Amino acid sequence: MNKFSDESVYSFIEYLQIEKNYSEYTIGFYKKDIEQFSLFMNAQGIDSFKSVEYFDARLYVTDLYSQKLARASVARKISCLRSFYKFLLREKLVKENPFVLVIQPKAGVRLPNFFYEEEMRILFEACDNSTLLGKRNLALLELLYATGIRVSECSNILIKDLDFDFATILVKGKGRKERYVPFGSFAYDALQGYISGVRDELMKGKQQHNYLFVNSRGGPLTPRGVRYILSNIIESASLTGKIHPHMLRHTFATHLLNNGADMRTVQELLGHAHLSSTQVYTHVTKEHLRKTYLNHHPRA
Repeated sequence: MNKFSDESVYSFIEYLQIEKNYSEYTIGFYKKDIEQFSLFMNAQGIDSFKSVEYFDARLYVTDLYSQKLARASVARKISCLRSFYKFLLREKLVKENPFVLVIQPKAGVRLPNFFYEEEMRILFEACDNSTLLGKRNLALLELLYATGIRVSECSNILIKDLDFDFATILVKGKGRKERYVPFGSFAYDALQGYISGVRDELMKGKQQHNYLFVNSRGGPLTPRGVRYILSNIIESASLTGKIHPHMLRHTFATHLLNNGADMRTVQELLGHAHLSSTQVYTHVTKEHLRKTYLNHHPRA
């Protein structure tokens, strides 16, 4: 890529960081998708982003399908490049958006995986409550399950964001949007125990800061650190199947809906901008009801 292209990508990434406030995890996908498109441009002899036309965009999508990528992956890459060119148009660096008319494939409904209540009990028991780090891990797990917050949101929590009088937490979500989320008695007790008897010990003799969760060296716990801890807890619990830390967020939403919570409330708690993002969990609850019916009705 030429200098023009490099500067364009740099400006776009800066825009995602500063104006859109996207996480490094999300930005990483944007970088990867643009880099992949740049390789395609090189192969086609296209020397700059402003030289790309609608035909080139269609050809690129055809190339993606030839790689046997999932529809969701193709849709994400198209969406990324459409956003990239929308930014370049805004900055008057290109004259048209070649991806604006490219049709995105419809992704099939993919039901989010979640933990059953018995599995959650096993996860909590996997935290060694006799050690400082075990108590920290329990507080972390309790808070994530109690609130359904994202891993990236969890790592940004400050001590002052907790209100123990009302058992609520101020969460800073995507796009600098803030929301208050309540937490229950189990998370309350675990957090109180962690703050009063663990956090200060882990930070003893270290540089002081106001982040709620700290690592073994007393520094702020990063999103990667949170994922590492959760992965270790899941591994220690010896649960089987395909498991990832984001399942705690899915579990929070699914358990609320299974126990009668209305969807609008769950949407607000999750920090979803659109109700459609929350509606996927209705598929989970319907499947749960169907399995319960088939397993227990005498004429099922």
